[in-house]
Amino acid sequence: MLYHTMEIAGLKRQLPICKVTDDLYIGAFVIFGDVELTEHCAAALLKRAPAYDYLITAEAKGIPLIHEMARQSGQNKYILARKAPKLYMNNVLDVSVHSITTAKEQHLYLDGDDAALMKGKRILIVDDVISTGESLMALEKLVEAAGGNICGRMAILAEGDAQTRDDIIYLEKLPVFHADGTVKA
Repeated sequence: MLYHTMEIAGLKRQLPICKVTDDLYIGAFVIFGDVELTEHCAAALLKRAPAYDYLITAEAKGIPLIHEMARQSGQNKYILARKAPKLYMNNVLDVSVHSITTAKEQHLYLDGDDAALMKGKRILIVDDVISTGESLMALEKLVEAAGGNICGRMAILAEGDAQTRDDIIYLEKLPVFHADGTVKA
């Protein structure tokens, strides 16, 4: 397997290079299980975060990051958009999403109680990696449907075209790759 080595929030990590299509390979960034990286990334993002009332992310890879950001900032509540509605959720909001790392259409669901909390509040969208922007767009639709005001968009890494967006705050650029592991221009 090929790897891409990079520094993220002051820590070196090796990302496995994985095939998405015959001509597109990505560096797989998985924060799950890496407590040190999660803590460092949360601290680095919080230093750059605009003023907000609540953080929101999509299930699942953003969960450890948003949890640590809430913990470090002293917040006792963050909001999670789920990939499936749960029995305890009421008045569920639903939007569809197409992600570069998922083969089929998915949906994101927001509990009506969380939607009510967001109404009129400043909402900071957080994710681990922003690439095509599809997941980000789905989160934006949920926030808007709930009546929240998007005050910012943050990610640890910006991949591909996301690197040229001026509406995203991120820590590092993550290139995309050819099959041989060389960076695509």
